[in-house]
Amino acid sequence: MSNSERSKSEKAQSEKDLIKNLLAGDEATFESTFNQYYSLMFSVAQSIAGSSIADEVIQEAWISALRALPKFEGRSSLKSWLMRIVANEAKTRRRKESRSVSLESMQESWATDPRFDEKSHWVNPSSQWHGDTPEDLLLAKELQDCISKNLEKLPENQRAALQMRDAAGLSMDELCNILDVSPSNVRVLLHRARDKVLQVIDHFELTGEC
Repeated sequence: MSNSERSKSEKAQSEKDLIKNLLAGDEATFESTFNQYYSLMFSVAQSIAGSSIADEVIQEAWISALRALPKFEGRSSLKSWLMRIVANEAKTRRRKESRSVSLESMQESWATDPRFDEKSHWVNPSSQWHGDTPEDLLLAKELQDCISKNLEKLPENQRAALQMRDAAGLSMDELCNILDVSPSNVRVLLHRARDKVLQVIDHFELTGEC
């Protein structure tokens, strides 16, 4: 057995032991697992439902996950499975908190944009995100506020994909699982969201207005 195979086997066994302890009602395992995934759960919940109700989303999702754990079949990692539950709870809560938002229809095709590389990262991020003088810092703060304001206007899945990819650092595979979309659709979501952010930055730098 190779080192890679041995590592995967040990990881799978460790996860089985973890699930076994959770099913047995081990309080220490509950606490350590919740603490281990809290930051990531918060990032997912915040990306979809907003920070004001993120903790409520996490609590409801955690309870739902524990109830559904006996049916967990291990087709994905426990982390991916849990984040999917958090995402679904966040979507439900967002719709309850505001008027129903129809998800934007997406095309499978995705044209290559020279501003992004093959991994959907910006090739040349704006050089004016950082400043040294108080005036520069103020402008940077105003730009960040402007970006945040416009992010809230994005379709739900675009905003969630962008924040979970760029802020939380989730992989493309994890985004596909959490958002329940294909890899090509994830690229579409990221491209459209980043294109909007770049438009906001260009407009702000040109006019000084949001």
